Amino acid sequence: QVQLVESGGGLVQPGGSLRLSCAASGSIFSIGTMGWYRQAPGKQRELVASMTSGGATDYADAVKGRFTISRDNAKDTVSLQMNSLKPEDTAIYYCKMFVTATGGGWYDEREYWGQGTRVTVSS
Repeated sequence: QVQLVESGGGLVQPGGSLRLSCAASGSIFSIGTMGWYRQAPGKQRELVASMTSGGATDYADAVKGRFTISRDNAKDTVSLQMNSLKPEDTAIYYCKMFVTATGGGWYDEREYWGQGTRVTVSS
């Protein structure tokens, strides 16, 4: 069983910064692409940023130049540094990872989601 646990959300004023982290645990053989998504009230969940195992990144246009995704493969973690936050960044943020789990000679790759962490940008 693989679990993703997020941390780092909260309330911040416009222009402020937050850092989100997501750690995977369990019987992990390898992790492919890691990413962050967000869902604002009344809107669909959308990609914020992703990073492949090779280090290639992809960002939503709305966050380019303000958010930075990073990963620590030794610790099975992904982080999202969010700077110059705006009220429209308010949402629940979810991490997602493509994880290959293993145990007893089998391997199983599937996507896993974190439970979500709330980010509120307001004065």
